[in-house]
Amino acid sequence: MIEVKNLSLYYGDFQALKDINISFQEKIITALIGPSGCGKSTLLRCINRMNDLIEGVTIAGEINFKGKNIYSNGTDIVELRKHVGMVFQRPNPFPLSVLDNITYGLRVHGESKKSMFGEIVEHSLKITGLWEDLKDKLNEIATELPLYQQQSLCMARLVAIEPEVILMDEPCSALDPIATAKIEELMFELKKKYTIVIVTHNMQQAARISDYCGFMLLGDLIEFGSTSKIFTNPDNKKTQDYITGRFG
Repeated sequence: MIEVKNLSLYYGDFQALKDINISFQEKIITALIGPSGCGKSTLLRCINRMNDLIEGVTIAGEINFKGKNIYSNGTDIVELRKHVGMVFQRPNPFPLSVLDNITYGLRVHGESKKSMFGEIVEHSLKITGLWEDLKDKLNEIATELPLYQQQSLCMARLVAIEPEVILMDEPCSALDPIATAKIEELMFELKKKYTIVIVTHNMQQAARISDYCGFMLLGDLIEFGSTSKIFTNPDNKKTQDYITGRFG
C-alpha cells in the first residue's frame, strides 16, 4: 500500500533521513523502533506530509501511496490526510463534545449527509470499544475523559472519515500500563480493516503488537523484516545490540 523509495529529508543542513527504502503492507501493523533522534517519527510524518508544516525542511525521493507519489506536484494534501490519518503521542481531542469530536472530520471534508452522522458516530465508537462507556455521554466535553478514552476517541475521530492508513506516533507514551493494554487491544481490532504504522520507544510493545518491524539509527533504516526475525535472529549486529540493550 505504501512504498518509500530513496527518501532523504533535511532540516536545513542536517540530514535526518538517509536514502530510506521501505514498504508497508496492507492491513498489518508495522512498528518503527530505534533510539531517540533516529528519525522514526520524522519518517512517520513524511507519510502524510506533516513535515511540510516545518520551516526549512527539504525532501528528496518518493513515497508512493496506492501507486501515486504523494510528493508529486498537484497532490491534494487534505485528501491525502483523509486517507492517511494520524494519532499523536498525547491525546488531542478538541475541547468539544464527544459527538462533535467524532463528526468534526466529516464536516471538514464536506460530508453533507448529516442524517448519517448518528450511524457513523455509533460505528466509530463501537469499533474503538467506546460505545458502551460513552453512548450516554455524547454531549460531554471530550477533554474531561480519562486519558486512554481520549486516545481511543482520537482513533474514533479518524475511523469516522474512513481512512485507509492510521499512523501512530508513540500513542501510549502518556498512558499507564492498563490503559496501554487497552490501546494495544484496539490496534489488533483496527488492523482487521486498516493499515497501521506505529512509532514506539517500547521494544516490548513492538514485539507484542507488530507483524513487521524496522530498526532505525541516526537517520538510516538499519534493518527491516518480520518482527519475529528482528527480535530473535536479526541480520545486523547493530540491531542485535539495540534489541539486547547494549545501547539506546
